[in-house]
Amino acid sequence: MKLAILGATGGTGRQIVSQALAEGHSVAALVRDPAKLTLQHEHLVLVQGNVLDRAAVDRTLAGAGAVFISLGNTANNPNQIVSAGTAVVLDAMKAADVKRLIVISSLGVGDSKDQVPLFFKALIATALRNAFQDKEAQEKLVMASETDWTIIRPGGLTDGPATAAYRAGLDRSIGGQVARADVAAFALAQLSSDEYVGKTPAIAQ
Repeated sequence: MKLAILGATGGTGRQIVSQALAEGHSVAALVRDPAKLTLQHEHLVLVQGNVLDRAAVDRTLAGAGAVFISLGNTANNPNQIVSAGTAVVLDAMKAADVKRLIVISSLGVGDSKDQVPLFFKALIATALRNAFQDKEAQEKLVMASETDWTIIRPGGLTDGPATAAYRAGLDRSIGGQVARADVAAFALAQLSSDEYVGKTPAIAQ
């Protein structure tokens, strides 16, 4: 399957790209700076541009069977890049008649607020306030869309190797850290399952 990946140069995005290629998928990745994604593969196409650039998003989605959004707030991005970019992607998906959407969000968003520890709740209310408001807005846009969406909410992200020893699902007791590699593996597994279509599974070790 051809996959379109937005946010491909982030830690989780890179894992989704590399694991997707290893599984035999072809990948179109939207990147602002191609130098930040050093992986080379015959089935990987880099589309240079910004997620707010509709033409670049359209090129990325062309022929795709599924879309992955793994956007994050950085110092080089506008404050509302996650929700604003997601809005552009949703419009492009509708125009291209692409239905399957898998979004990487975060624990602490929506009805998962009680799945994070107290110190992280304090961060969400202060230092991370804008980032989490952006993710809240993103989730609302996705949930209101006509896509077959799954929103994955990982706990604290680490750079360790894939373990396959994670917990994932709708159990609101799930919380804690999780490797980005495991998040990517779980996200890709949704391509062959409709268990979490229209749902918000959490994932943590």
